Amino acid sequence: MLTVHHLESSRSQRVLWLLEELGVEYEIKRYERDEKTMLAPKELRAVHPLGKSPVVTDDGQTIAESGAVVEYLVERYGNGRFVPAAGTAEKLRYTYWLHYAEGSAMPPLLLKLVFERMKTGPVPFFVRPVVRGIADKVMTMFVDPQLKLHIEYMESELAENPWFAGKEFSAADIQMSFPLEAAAARAAAGLRIPHIEAFLEKIHARPAYQRALERGGRYELLR
Repeated sequence: MLTVHHLESSRSQRVLWLLEELGVEYEIKRYERDEKTMLAPKELRAVHPLGKSPVVTDDGQTIAESGAVVEYLVERYGNGRFVPAAGTAEKLRYTYWLHYAEGSAMPPLLLKLVFERMKTGPVPFFVRPVVRGIADKVMTMFVDPQLKLHIEYMESELAENPWFAGKEFSAADIQMSFPLEAAAARAAAGLRIPHIEAFLEKIHARPAYQRALERGGRYELLR
C-alpha cells in the first residue's frame, strides 16, 4: 500500500489532500517536529537521506519533493483527473504553477521565518542588538518587498481565473495551497488579498481537504 511519511504542520498535508481527492487508499506514518528546533526528526532520514517531508513510498519506489510527489500521484492514479489536457494553454499554466509554488513562492516565506527566529532566538545578550539589527535590515530591504511582490502577483492571477490553471480545479491548486496558506498566515498583513482569501475559503470547504485534515492531525498554518 502507498505510504505517506507525514510530518505535522508541513507540506505533506497537501499530499494527503491530493490522495483524498483521488480516492486512493493509503497509510500514514507520522513524524513530529523537534519542539526546540521545529525540524523533522532524524527517523525520516531512514526513508530519504535528506530527512524531509513529504516523502511517499509506493510499490518499492521512494518519491520525495512536493512537485515530484504530486506529479507521480496524478500520473499513476489520476486517470486524467486534476490535470489539463496536453498541449493546452491550461496545461502550460498548470506546469508553471506546479513549479512556482516551491521554486519562487516558498523561498521568501522561508527567509521570513528564518529571520524572524533570528530576532527571537537564543543568542548572547551582548550580540543580540546586532543580530536583531541585521535581521530587521534584511527583512526591510529584501524579504518583505519580495513577499509583497509575490503576494500581489498571486492575487492578480486569481483575479483573472478562479483556479491557477484556469477555469477548472487542478493539482496545481493543491500544490499552491501551502504557500498561500503560509502567506495569508504569516506575511500578508496590511495587504488587500480578497481573491487569495476566496481561494483559501474554497479549498478549505472541499470535502477531500477536510478529510485530509482529519487524517493528518495538527496543522498549525491554519491558526
